[in-house]
Amino acid sequence: MDINELIQQSVKAKESSYSPYSKFRVGAALLSTDGEITLGANVENISYGLSMCAERTAIFRAHLEGKRNFTAIAVNSDSNEIISPCGACRQVIIEMCGNIDVIMTSKSGDSKVMKIADLLPLAFDDKQFRNL
Repeated sequence: MDINELIQQSVKAKESSYSPYSKFRVGAALLSTDGEITLGANVENISYGLSMCAERTAIFRAHLEGKRNFTAIAVNSDSNEIISPCGACRQVIIEMCGNIDVIMTSKSGDSKVMKIADLLPLAFDDKQFRNL
């Protein structure tokens, strides 16, 4: 899979964003090891705490479709700056996808790729529960 194709899919996903309050549209494209792409977009609620980010939407959707192995996720918004996943999304990405590539983009086409473990060092994981 070409990185630019994954980015383009995240741009496509952004079109499904429901963001009437913040006007901050975000799209995500999650790449499975079998080459399939699952899209997600942010969905807001007037009570912001009930909103869902694009990354988590894509991951939960993929999980419901039976996908468990991933290689990368691309994230896109209308921002002129490169955006990165929020803390909650970082936690979900590392737990449900492993140490995948995170492709962060800007509206102008700039991008940066990092491993999720570099974005979330010392992540909270199941080791904490095993050592009780």
